[in-house]
Amino acid sequence: RAGEVPSVCVAGRAEIRPRQRSLTEETWFDLASLTKPLVTTTLTLAAFRNGVLSPTTRVGNILKKSDGSPIGDLEVRHLLTHASGLPAWLPFYALAEGRRENVASVLPRIPVDAPQGSRVVYSCVGFIVLGMMLEAVASSHLEDLFRVEILVPAKLEDDLGFNPDPAVRDVAGGAGRPAAEDRLVLDLGLDPKWIPTVAPGSADDGNARFFGGVAGNAGLFGTVRGVYRLMSEYLGRGAVVLRPDEIGPAVESQTPGLEQERGYGWQIATSRGCSAGPALPASAFGHTGFTGVSVWAEPVGGWVWVLLTNRNHPEQRGVDL
Repeated sequence: RAGEVPSVCVAGRAEIRPRQRSLTEETWFDLASLTKPLVTTTLTLAAFRNGVLSPTTRVGNILKKSDGSPIGDLEVRHLLTHASGLPAWLPFYALAEGRRENVASVLPRIPVDAPQGSRVVYSCVGFIVLGMMLEAVASSHLEDLFRVEILVPAKLEDDLGFNPDPAVRDVAGGAGRPAAEDRLVLDLGLDPKWIPTVAPGSADDGNARFFGGVAGNAGLFGTVRGVYRLMSEYLGRGAVVLRPDEIGPAVESQTPGLEQERGYGWQIATSRGCSAGPALPASAFGHTGFTGVSVWAEPVGGWVWVLLTNRNHPEQRGVDL
């Protein structure tokens, strides 16, 4: 339960190639898309509190080069709920031809496939854009914002972070090559040569690697203890980062009647086919990540469940259907 010492079970290995290493409670996993709710959503709620963003702030209000384009009209609340109409995924590194300074000119060319608020399509693109907005309003890098606003107050610096050094942290093994991204990039008719190099301790997500290991959609690493403690903030028990009045919009459905039930950043257990399973109550909320990670919580009993695996080691896999 949130606020209590968690029960932890460890099984398997942290790495099997190039050498075998045992898994421990201190192993840092690539948390992939758990970055979206744990980092980007939490920082956005803090930005609402500080008055630098609001749910109805438009992308074009902050990222000026996108103003006047379809993406410029999108509102923060729809980015948070995956109801922006943006595509699920795009390789920013290929669209920008490997140069981060080109990203601003790429944004106006990104298509918006549906009117915002009309449908839910889980979108990494939307959270990358939201991360860029957070950096712009704070004039600070996302990694620094996360450390100052979340890690230090919550005393989580030893359990969560970006770009972990394998010489310092026990980092779970990742993929030797980005095979899944190779296929995705080729399917879009783009050149896989732009896919950033994979290395120990680097994010599995190519867009996160392109943005220096830190993006609004992915890049966070951490221990099972770190995920549990930050997730507990959303249950309001002993919270030091979030205020009680900020939690509701994040963990309650903002997309009734659409394809998925989504709060700000979090998926609600009533979403059809979601990984919550039938045992969790309708009020449960959670998220998954491509690397094999998952976290769910339910507010009535205050329970948190965390599953961290490195399913993309030693090679990156596609989605298991």
